Amino acid sequence: MKLVPRYTDIADNFAIEDQPSSVAAPQLLLWNASLAKQFNIDIEPQLRASTFAGNESLQIKAVALGYSGHQFGHFSPRLGDGRAHLLGAVSDDKNQLWDIQLKGSGATPYSRGGDGRCALGPAIREYIMSEALHALGIKTTRCLAVVGTGEAVYRNPPQPGAVVTRLASSHIRVGSFQYLATQGDTEGLKKLADTAIERHYPEINITGPERYLAFLDAVIKNQLDLIISWMRVGFIHGVMNTDNTLVSGETIDYGPCAMMNVFDFDTVFSSIDNQGRYAFGNQPNIASWNCARLAESLIPLINDDDEQAVNLMTPIISQFSMLFNDRYNQMWAQKLGLAGQSENDVELVSKLLLLFQEHKLDYTNTFDALTESLKGESVIPEPLTQWAQLWKSRTDNSSYEIMRAANPRVIPRNHIIETILEQFNQNGNSELLSNFLAVISKPYDKASDLALFQSAGDDDEHYQTFCGT
Repeated sequence: MKLVPRYTDIADNFAIEDQPSSVAAPQLLLWNASLAKQFNIDIEPQLRASTFAGNESLQIKAVALGYSGHQFGHFSPRLGDGRAHLLGAVSDDKNQLWDIQLKGSGATPYSRGGDGRCALGPAIREYIMSEALHALGIKTTRCLAVVGTGEAVYRNPPQPGAVVTRLASSHIRVGSFQYLATQGDTEGLKKLADTAIERHYPEINITGPERYLAFLDAVIKNQLDLIISWMRVGFIHGVMNTDNTLVSGETIDYGPCAMMNVFDFDTVFSSIDNQGRYAFGNQPNIASWNCARLAESLIPLINDDDEQAVNLMTPIISQFSMLFNDRYNQMWAQKLGLAGQSENDVELVSKLLLLFQEHKLDYTNTFDALTESLKGESVIPEPLTQWAQLWKSRTDNSSYEIMRAANPRVIPRNHIIETILEQFNQNGNSELLSNFLAVISKPYDKASDLALFQSAGDDDEHYQTFCGT
């Protein structure tokens, strides 16, 4: 495994050299063989546990990255990697660089008194959820490995510890820009923006202030695509802070995330989101808000006069709502296989969502049933039979394939995830996981075990998720 240093030339205090802390008894619990092959990660099997626990020296200078963040709207100027070490970057089979990071690998200069460790449950959740979103066609960070540490982490109650190995096309966050902007480091900001452009938006080959305006525009459009993808499958991130917003448009941080079962825009599962700031239906507004925070950080790169810089950026920020509405309508057209366009389509979708909410219909299973009804292989739910007469008049011979590509048959159901986590916490493994991963790796296809994973489980009205600590 060849590692390339990352981010050390951005600013003096942006990537602080720090080494992972060793653990007592590393044990490899999960290994993503296909991902390892994609990135030519050829660590010998007997060394994988110690290597990806942070015990084995890789002859590299690991770093902890600094960043700021608006957490539930409140600004924290110094957050950073409090329990993660960036080892460097590896090349995939297309010669693209991806960051490789250990999470739960011990305290860093950014730990703020924390132990820098990760509990087993959150590590397993990140592995499963990131693999599920990847299979669903959603941009995400990936997990290579989960290693048990043989040590307890002292939470309430104490839990088994783990280290998760994460791959990301970069770890450049909106909060990374806020961190340097707060320090007044314009040179560092420019280096960071140029690094992000080179890595994620190489088509931006202009210079001057227009370069960074184009960067802002590209990030906004990528965030739009990400949020639309989340809403298409009913994913609720749960902690959309600016430090959890990557400028690459990838999903990162799977702490309190969950999937919506019964359709409701107000669905919230995070135990700390008491106001519903990051509810399912609020995610577009928060994405727009986060992009505005990025724009604020870029002001020094746009114009020496703050007012003029804001005037130049305002049209780019203001386009979010219009672009979102267009892509949102396209999403529903795909989920319903609508042929062409009709001025009545908005009303058609609105009526459907009212019926969803009134009758507490399952989001995934109902769209799966509608899709398969076009082939005569399922029955339309009774509350939708009258509505479906109008809907079917808007479909044609291509509708089934369009809908099948947009509507998964299976998602990572909350009760399935919780069962797997409970099995790992009790036994160090899960008899359910291998079958589940096989099904969720092809979420749009038929599978022999499909029915087992399509059930929404018990009523999740009181279901809660927690930030992984």
